[in-house]
Amino acid sequence: MTSGLPSLQARLVRRVILPLAIMWFAGTLVITGVSRYFTQKAFDRALLDDAYAVASHVRLDDKNRLSLGLSSNETETLLFDRDEVLFLAVFHPDGRLIAGHSRLFLPALDSLHPPVFTELNLQGQYLRAVVIARAGPAPFKVVIAQTTKSQDQLFRSLLLYSLGPQLLLLLGLALWLRRAIREDVQPLSSLAASLNDRDEHDLEPIPEAGGTLEIRRLGQAINALLLRISGIVQSQREFAGNVAHELRTPLAGIRALAEYGLAQDKPAVWREQLIAVLERQQHASHTIDQLLALALVVEAREVLQLKTMRLDQSVREALLRHLRRADALGVDLGVRGVDRPVEVIGQTSLIDGILDNLIDNSLRYGKPTNLGLATITMGIDSEHDGSVVLTIVDNGPGINRKEWDRVIERWFKGSSPIALRIGTGLGLYLVAEYCRILKADLTLDSNSPDPGTSIRLRFPALPKAPSAGLEAH
Repeated sequence: MTSGLPSLQARLVRRVILPLAIMWFAGTLVITGVSRYFTQKAFDRALLDDAYAVASHVRLDDKNRLSLGLSSNETETLLFDRDEVLFLAVFHPDGRLIAGHSRLFLPALDSLHPPVFTELNLQGQYLRAVVIARAGPAPFKVVIAQTTKSQDQLFRSLLLYSLGPQLLLLLGLALWLRRAIREDVQPLSSLAASLNDRDEHDLEPIPEAGGTLEIRRLGQAINALLLRISGIVQSQREFAGNVAHELRTPLAGIRALAEYGLAQDKPAVWREQLIAVLERQQHASHTIDQLLALALVVEAREVLQLKTMRLDQSVREALLRHLRRADALGVDLGVRGVDRPVEVIGQTSLIDGILDNLIDNSLRYGKPTNLGLATITMGIDSEHDGSVVLTIVDNGPGINRKEWDRVIERWFKGSSPIALRIGTGLGLYLVAEYCRILKADLTLDSNSPDPGTSIRLRFPALPKAPSAGLEAH
């Protein structure tokens, strides 16, 4: 069930719009704060000019007392403001009122050498005030305060005109991003629909459409997967067909031999037929083993990982696996060059498959024609360039060099009567395929002066370990 999962489109929109909205809100706060600061500075400057203007009219009267030399009309003209109400008060340093509004008190401030701006509350009204101190003609202080109606209105206008257009732009950007993201994500939906509409037998590549590199790469990865699956399915079909084809003949032969034996009443005939049945069963078993090894080729290409392994151990184990059969057939099976560790890049199942098929071929077809002692020798040699050479030599009739390219083909059995009767045509083909996977060179040695077959496998040298850097002195 995927109904509870968010869509990629909705998630992208949220992850883009939410940071934009946060940045917009933070930017609006910064702009509003900066605007308020500089606007307040302008209002404060005008308020300070009024305070200095009032201070310039403070005089000493005939009794040597400080007084404000402005009439009521002059004071109203000096402090006139169409939008705000201004309040004036002049104080002695000790706080006694000289002139002005009696309820406008002097703030308790420690130092008044520079002008000081502060906030006051007069009868429930919030006021912005400035206090200046003058030394002549006698020490006094002037307080000018005004209401903040126009300032607050200006701040609200700034906030409105900054938030409104930006909010509209943000909504427009969100709609545009939603549409753009939907168009970019649409190829994914089309890809999913294309895959859902297919049946299990359709492994054809999908069209590599899409306006972005990531979607195109996704299509290429899916096509590569489909290609691998198609190869595996084709191999399975071939395997099933090969099993049905290759086992039909030996099974039919076994049935015919059994029916003929049951129709006879002589023990000698029964024995002869049972021996023939056993021979056909061994051939069928060998065919099944070869077909399973053929299936391993596909698995090795897709799954198996090559690693460093001991070739000398694999050769010794192969010798032990086939020694009893060689002794029963009167074949001298031996090895050389396994008295020291020899490492190659390979895979145990592939190396074992190569050795088993080559030894089996030599045991089946490598007996000398002059009835002499049959010999099979496996040898390991190290080359000067670091490569490793594995050779398997027998003294049988040998392989015609002109047919070498054909004997490593699938299902080619050669012209030998024994091969035509009991061969599967897969042994050397499997060896060639395994060598190709291991990146080993498979050749029919042409330098052997003796009769027989000498097959040579050359494994590449191990990669050199990175050298440690020289220690600085």
